Amino acid sequence: MSDGEKDGKVEGILKKVLASGVTAAFMTEETVRSVLKDLPLPKEIVGGLVDNARNTKTEFIAGVKNELKSYLDKIDVSREIDKIIDKYDFEVKATISLKRKKKTKAEEE
Repeated sequence: MSDGEKDGKVEGILKKVLASGVTAAFMTEETVRSVLKDLPLPKEIVGGLVDNARNTKTEFIAGVKNELKSYLDKIDVSREIDKIIDKYDFEVKATISLKRKKKTKAEEE
């Protein structure tokens, strides 16, 4: 194998590792492991990518949670309900029926 072929192979492996590292943030640990199992990588690197995926996912979820909480904290629920009541008419259609319960054998005796 020539140096050019080796370089191309190493470059391909590095591209896969980097791509896996980026997409790992949105994968389960099992998926990351299955993607990386075909690559000739030391266990330490695979473990590091799996840990990175876990940590990135945790940080991402925490960030989304904090942003959503911050947005919802700014909403004045009473004012929003008043707006809805002012802009919309409410129509309720209901059917109510009473049905006699069936008697049990104990009640019949």
